Amino acid sequence: MAEVVFRDLAERQGLGSRIVSRSAGTGDWHLGERADHRTIDSLARRGYDGSRHRARQFTAATFADNDLVVALDRTHERILREWAHDEDEEGKVTLLLAFDPNASTHDVPDPYYAGAEMFDSVLGMIEAATRGLFRQLEPALRLPRSPRTFGAPSGGLP
Repeated sequence: MAEVVFRDLAERQGLGSRIVSRSAGTGDWHLGERADHRTIDSLARRGYDGSRHRARQFTAATFADNDLVVALDRTHERILREWAHDEDEEGKVTLLLAFDPNASTHDVPDPYYAGAEMFDSVLGMIEAATRGLFRQLEPALRLPRSPRTFGAPSGGLP
C-alpha cells in the first residue's frame, strides 16, 4: 500500500520521474506474488491501482540502492537496523508513522487476519503518513538532481 500511495502522490505532483518507490518485505514468503486481493480492493476503493505490485525481498545489499528505507513497524525497523552495515545505512531507516503527527501508534498494523474494514483503516494510516513524508521530501525532489530512490520494506504488511 505504501509504495502505491507514495508513487501516486509523486505522480500527481509531477515528480514521479524523480523517485523510485519500491516495497520489499524482510522475508521471502510471497516473492513474485501479487498483493493480497483485500489490499488491491482497498486501494481500488480509494482510486489507486495496486494490480502491478509484486512481492520483493529487502536484503542488506539493498541499502546501497536506497536513500531512505521506510519501515511500517518497529519490528521491521529493528530488523533493518540490524542488517545495516554501518551507521550511514542505519541512518536511512525510519518509521512511516513518524511522518504523521496525529498517529496514535508507531506501528502500521498488519490487517491480514482481519476483515476488509481493517485494510481500509490501514490504508488511511498510510495515506496520512505518506502525505507527511512527501511534504518533507518534496523540496529536495524539486531541486535539479538525478532520480532518488525511496524504499518501503513491509515484511508482509500490505
